[in-house]
Amino acid sequence: MNGMMGYYILIGAIALVSWLVSNTLKRKFEKYSKVQLRNGMSGAEIAEKMLADHGITDVEVISTPGQLTDHYNPKNKTVNLSESVYNQRNAASAAVAAHECGHAVQHAQAYSWLQMRSSLVPVVSVTSGMSQWLIIGGLVLGGAAGLGLGWWVAAAGVAFMGFATLFSFITLPVEYDASNRALAWLKNKNMVSQEEYAGSEDALKWAARTYVVAAIGALASLLYWALQVFGGRD
Repeated sequence: MNGMMGYYILIGAIALVSWLVSNTLKRKFEKYSKVQLRNGMSGAEIAEKMLADHGITDVEVISTPGQLTDHYNPKNKTVNLSESVYNQRNAASAAVAAHECGHAVQHAQAYSWLQMRSSLVPVVSVTSGMSQWLIIGGLVLGGAAGLGLGWWVAAAGVAFMGFATLFSFITLPVEYDASNRALAWLKNKNMVSQEEYAGSEDALKWAARTYVVAAIGALASLLYWALQVFGGRD
């Protein structure tokens, strides 16, 4: 399948960009982990203060194993900070802790993009793993037995992939908004010095770029497979 070769080249190129962005992100975090906070607060303390300043009392800040595993869980209302972010007192941990609290603030204020993203989670968790197999299986079926059923199977796979792509793009405003809320709070409450703020801002900017690359990758895959399925149809 000559189309498959094109697909692997495309995915390879996106994987390379993704690796470069992830590597830069890790380097930035290492760099800003050396910028110690003058206020001496840990990531956990930063998170608790940001929640309190926004009047949020029903969200718990907890430590979670791993590196860059930080996330906000809307189901049980927990801000999960990786061990280093939870315990350390530097510009990188302040940025991450405040960013995850940004999601908690979005949840408390019923931010529409977050609500939309949450409503897509159950759909995407079921469909995303199946989409490519349905497309390839459908195309093989279609090739072996004319269009018929095979084409419909492949078209369903493209629709499933469409949900995953939509999810990736809805994630972008959610992530950028959480970072903006975090940086505004760090600045307005004088939580960080100018140097610390610059480090926090740069770290969050690179973290957001990982989502941009993921969204572009999802869109490129969707367009490629849509062309394979619908392009060959008269």
